Amino acid sequence: MRAIVVHQPGDSSVLKMEERPIPKATKDWSVMKIHAFGVHRYEVLTREGGSPSVHFPRVIGVEAVGEIYQPSETSKLTAGQKVVTMNGGLGREYDGSYEEYALVPDKYLYPVDFQGDWVSLAQYPETFATAYEGLKTLRLHQGQSLLLRGGTTIVGLAAIQLGKALGLKVTATTRQPERLPKLTEFGADDSVLDKDLKLQTDQTYDGILEFVGTPTLTDSMAHLKPMGTCSIVGMLDKEWVINHFDPFENLDQKYLTVDDSGNITPAEVQEMFKLIKDHHLTIPISKTFTLDQIAAAQDYTMTERPVGVVIVSND
Repeated sequence: MRAIVVHQPGDSSVLKMEERPIPKATKDWSVMKIHAFGVHRYEVLTREGGSPSVHFPRVIGVEAVGEIYQPSETSKLTAGQKVVTMNGGLGREYDGSYEEYALVPDKYLYPVDFQGDWVSLAQYPETFATAYEGLKTLRLHQGQSLLLRGGTTIVGLAAIQLGKALGLKVTATTRQPERLPKLTEFGADDSVLDKDLKLQTDQTYDGILEFVGTPTLTDSMAHLKPMGTCSIVGMLDKEWVINHFDPFENLDQKYLTVDDSGNITPAEVQEMFKLIKDHHLTIPISKTFTLDQIAAAQDYTMTERPVGVVIVSND
């Protein structure tokens, strides 16, 4: 099989195609045939050496869609069954999706009922799971207001779709004025400009999903209603530590939490795909590449900053 291996951190030239034997299933790890996967900015960070827990050589890639090639000894899954996988150490603690077959723990293989093609399916796992788990941490009810700080990210676009499906009033932000109309085109009820780390509005919201990270957190908390919740689900600006954050000023009768989408259960995956199916949810697929074009796919993701997901297809 073909695998893209990173032997040392660096630019996209360190993504090396290699021939490897197809792995064999174990007692509780199954072999998945990978048909497609999404490409993410934080995978580039890992490739560059920005993930201290990742040791090279490593096949990176945190999600995939495909089918069971060889079930484990104890698996309830069957050969040929359609599955998705995401997180759980994929592409970090063990080899990930940038290959044609992967050995994956059974607990991170989620069966799905999806009738579309593999590329279409690949828009959902990590992106929609991150948005869905983030929304659940906010504990919002139908009719309440939701702010998405960083709405043109692919997770932001998924959160717009899911938020509307859950009956929320959705406002999304962008730092690029020309992208404001796109947010309402994708389903948001309103859009707000984020300028110099400040939202250009006086509105407050019942819940906030924070995709930008710590630089905008204080301003986000200022736009949160009393007893509301802000959940950090992204760090676009790559600043991991909150500096000069006064909890008495910023957290008075407000809640702050973090969700990394790493704890999603099979039942929640089924809930998520039911919403997707019932409401015909989808986000733009910006461009599709093949496995041997993985360097170009990562470069495109970083330089073009597309409004939509980038997919690699193995078919």
